[in-house]
Amino acid sequence: MAGDLHRDEPITDRVTDQRRPSTPWSERLFRWPWIAAFFLAAFLLRMALSVRYYWDEDARQIYLLGLKWFTTGAWPYFGPDVVYTQSQIPGALQGILVGGPLFLAPIPEAPLVLVNLLSMGALGLLAWYVCRRLPGLPVWIVWSWIFLAPWALFRTVRTMNPDYVLFGAVLVWIGVFETAPALRRRILPQALAAAMMGFGLLWIMQLHLSWPVLVPVLAWALGRAVWVQGRQAWPVLAGFVAGATLPAALLVPTFAVHGLSQGLGGTEGNVVTLSGNVVTVFLSVVGRFVSFASYELPYWTGGGTFGRWEFYRHLPWAIPAGAVLLVMSFLQPAVLIIEGFRTKPHAEWPTVRALALAVVIIVSLAFLFSVKGPSSHAFYLAFPLAVIYSMYVWEPYLTRVRWRRVAAVTILAAGLMSVAHLFEHHPSRSFAVDRDAVARAIAAKDYRMLGERRSTVWGCCY
Repeated sequence: MAGDLHRDEPITDRVTDQRRPSTPWSERLFRWPWIAAFFLAAFLLRMALSVRYYWDEDARQIYLLGLKWFTTGAWPYFGPDVVYTQSQIPGALQGILVGGPLFLAPIPEAPLVLVNLLSMGALGLLAWYVCRRLPGLPVWIVWSWIFLAPWALFRTVRTMNPDYVLFGAVLVWIGVFETAPALRRRILPQALAAAMMGFGLLWIMQLHLSWPVLVPVLAWALGRAVWVQGRQAWPVLAGFVAGATLPAALLVPTFAVHGLSQGLGGTEGNVVTLSGNVVTVFLSVVGRFVSFASYELPYWTGGGTFGRWEFYRHLPWAIPAGAVLLVMSFLQPAVLIIEGFRTKPHAEWPTVRALALAVVIIVSLAFLFSVKGPSSHAFYLAFPLAVIYSMYVWEPYLTRVRWRRVAAVTILAAGLMSVAHLFEHHPSRSFAVDRDAVARAIAAKDYRMLGERRSTVWGCCY
């Protein structure tokens, strides 16, 4: 999307920092059928991907967590497995998120329905917030892109623990932007924003080991609120504690029964001594961060050149869309990095830019102490921040007609590519492989009909 922004005449209704005039209720009600149609189409696409898209042993093991709770009644004291160290994350949240829907509707697809509802709710909240924060952006572009960006679609439709992280991550980052005085736009009450941060942090803590990355960010947001507002900031701190209380309650039984040492599930073993080259890791994290908000086509069409050629050989009608998105997969990250050095017509832009850079640095340092090297899904909790950052970059471009047309072509190509993935992985590598086994396990109340938990082999946890 790079180019000369001064060639085209600006759109006459351009708005930057000023909010649009309020819309009459008649017009708002008229839009509801379109909103309902949008969410219905998004839900159907996501559910189709859930049952037809790539299914593997990791997704099966997360599913088994909830299935074990449903069929045995044994409380899920521990959550997702950490294969590298044969450990488990403490807390019952993951088992409840998978097993809970089975109590309401004992059908194999029930957990898939919930993960999609959570993801759609999070993406909808993020799109709404971006539109309120940057009213100069076209609403249809924001919503369509956020729902079709590959990291928002393909990473949030399966029973994988990062797929559930998105819900908490969106709450955290919106909370940060509405709590920190330098970023706040008063779109949400500050106490509510702080509660969202607390809830999101304890949510992610039970799903993924990346949560410590958020601690310095949340400390900064809360600390600045206290520094600027003094005693008037007490509702903010109270809100944070209140928000953290509910998900924290799911951690209490684990430590009450297993104690502090065993209650950690062995996850402390994932912290290792300093390793790796800090510059190499930093550059890798930068590329992955901006790719969250881009169409990273090569990553999502195969694990290598041969796999990507096979993808298009089986689906030749997807080649035009793939060609458009291949260009965007390189152009978008490049522009997002370059634009980070330029000024924007928003007073908070320097803080937004600094926050993004700080998170990249924190993540890079964290990888130096991790048993696993840099990988995108390992810090997926930064996805909402990458999206918000990208929208600050794209807003000046999208006030021009020609860049809106470019965005429309990109979104159309993304929609076609999303449909193409429905045909690529079915049926040999989809949920269909395990559906009958899940149905039998539900009927017989025996989760072992689907498989055995890794923890049984490891002799650990749940």
